[in-house]
Amino acid sequence: MTQVTDSQVLAIVPARFASTRFPGKIIAPLEGKPVVYHTYLRVLEAKLVSRVLIATDDERVVDALRPYDVDVVMTRADHACGTDRIAEVAEKSDASIIVNVQGDEPLIVPQTIDDTIRPLLNEPDVVMSTARHRITDEKRINDPNTVKVVCDQLGHAMYFSRLPIPYIRDGADRIQPYECYWQHVGLYAYRRDFLLRYAAMPQTPIETLEKLEQMRVLENGYTIAVVNTEYEGLGVDTPEDLEEVKTILAAMQKDK
Repeated sequence: MTQVTDSQVLAIVPARFASTRFPGKIIAPLEGKPVVYHTYLRVLEAKLVSRVLIATDDERVVDALRPYDVDVVMTRADHACGTDRIAEVAEKSDASIIVNVQGDEPLIVPQTIDDTIRPLLNEPDVVMSTARHRITDEKRINDPNTVKVVCDQLGHAMYFSRLPIPYIRDGADRIQPYECYWQHVGLYAYRRDFLLRYAAMPQTPIETLEKLEQMRVLENGYTIAVVNTEYEGLGVDTPEDLEEVKTILAAMQKDK
């Protein structure tokens, strides 16, 4: 266990043990080590991150990570979402930027983390940033578990939805699906003071309808910068996902 100390950019990896579809997935073995540990190592490679912490609510996660040199903090168990969990940790830190990296994404690309942080360094008016990946699989366009995002000409989010957006009214036969659909990647960077305000905001109408908490930011009139990435955002939500990640990692090892 560790205490939170100052850093310029603090990356927090929320590691909740409970999961409806795959309980304990966060510490499921992947190449002999917990899934979340692989995520932690990836985040450490990001050049703009000063420090990485794993935030959990369960001693089983702490026990699973005990053999490794990992910074772990315990949080309350009653948080409704990962944002609330990282806000609890951020409240005790003086970091100016907080990054939220989902613990069940052991394939996260360090470059994508850096790219997501940069808008906060370069655009003073931006309080939050995230990433998107162009969808090339038509099935994913209609999959409600694949969140879509549309942006304005400045690369700022206009709307997030589980439905295919934008809707192509005319000329659908001339437009390939992958030309206009983008998958939202659940990676976030925040200014610390905004994160604390955001976590304290009540839920908003569209957020409740879509079950997408990032809509709370847009509904309150704030800007979310969105960067493009080749990373597809493959998380471990089911045992089948874990097997797919194992296959990908094995292929990556062969290519080295």
